[in-house]
Amino acid sequence: MKVYDKSRGMQFLLQYSKPIVFGLLVLVDIFIIAGNWNVVYYADIPSWYIVLPVSVFLIAENAVKLWALRKFSEKIAFYVMDVAVLLIFTIFTDGRLISLMYIIILSDFYLSQEELKNDIIMCATCIGLIIITFAVSNSLKGIPMDVISLISSIFNDILLITLHFALLNFAIQIYKKNREITKALEELNESNEKLQAAYRELQEVTALEERQRIAKDIHDTAGHSITTVIMQTEAARLALETDPEEARRRIAAAGLQARHALDELRESVHLLSGTREGETLKQLLEGVIHDSTDGTGVSIRYDIDDVSLCDAKRRFILNTLKEGISNGLRHGNATAFWFEFKREGKMLRFLLSDNGEGMDISTLKEGFGLAGMHARAESLGGDVWFETEPHEGFEIHMMLPCDGNAEDIHD
Repeated sequence: MKVYDKSRGMQFLLQYSKPIVFGLLVLVDIFIIAGNWNVVYYADIPSWYIVLPVSVFLIAENAVKLWALRKFSEKIAFYVMDVAVLLIFTIFTDGRLISLMYIIILSDFYLSQEELKNDIIMCATCIGLIIITFAVSNSLKGIPMDVISLISSIFNDILLITLHFALLNFAIQIYKKNREITKALEELNESNEKLQAAYRELQEVTALEERQRIAKDIHDTAGHSITTVIMQTEAARLALETDPEEARRRIAAAGLQARHALDELRESVHLLSGTREGETLKQLLEGVIHDSTDGTGVSIRYDIDDVSLCDAKRRFILNTLKEGISNGLRHGNATAFWFEFKREGKMLRFLLSDNGEGMDISTLKEGFGLAGMHARAESLGGDVWFETEPHEGFEIHMMLPCDGNAEDIHD
């Protein structure tokens, strides 16, 4: 707003430049006619015989130039006519208001130009014409005058035209810069509004992605734990009559697993990562394995490298292991698993294989869990695929890019 306020005066001048220039032109014309009425300067011709019709012509052609023409190229001929009229005024008047006429004509020219160099050329041309026309006028009037005397007599006129050029163009340049700054500020505000809108949209997308992540965490963690609880309680029911002690042990394990499932559910709801602070990825993976085998009769052998990874990859690997074990128990009736998590160069290899019933790979329909594995692996720059045959178990293969260098592996 400050930039706009400083340029308000110049903006007013530009907005009303045409009537201002035209009004001043008519006023100065009247003063020139009145000041030279019945005065004879050349060839015994009264001054007003020439000045009056030329003044009317000047006013008429400037009215056309100011209001009828839009392009500068169309106005060039009219500027030439302005200069010709001023030459006639110089010869047939006393020349006292000629510099003011030049200033009025030049003001319209300056205000219509975009490049400063054109203003400089026009100003210099007019100063040269003033010197030449005054010399010609004095010669025709029989007034002897050398170059120094000529320059001295019109020095004030030249000074006024020069000062007018400097001050008006300085004001115009300031106004243009202020206008550019104002436009830039408006564009910046518009860009800021677009960024805020994009940020709000990003927040909505992020919130949606976070809700989807929470849903998958709940599916992976709670679903895995509840499956284990069902397996333990079913085993306890079968052993209740034949081995009550074993049944009690399995029921106790089921209770512990149920509480663990509740804790995991609370962590997902509260947007926690699902990892326990202070434990390495290898310890967390071993914890999932031990929770799955404790009291269930399921055997899981494993070979795990301890690798430092970002939270997103740690959570994904943990959830994939839970999902794979849960699916093997629920759908494949698996009793044994083999799990490998190894670093191979710049990639991480994940393999979970079970001895379940398996199936024809062509009939595999990916549900929420398996489809989520594909999408999450791709978002992390990796890939997941599945291998299975009837009565040959089910395998989950995954490759993910590593974080950092080889020193990230802790033996």
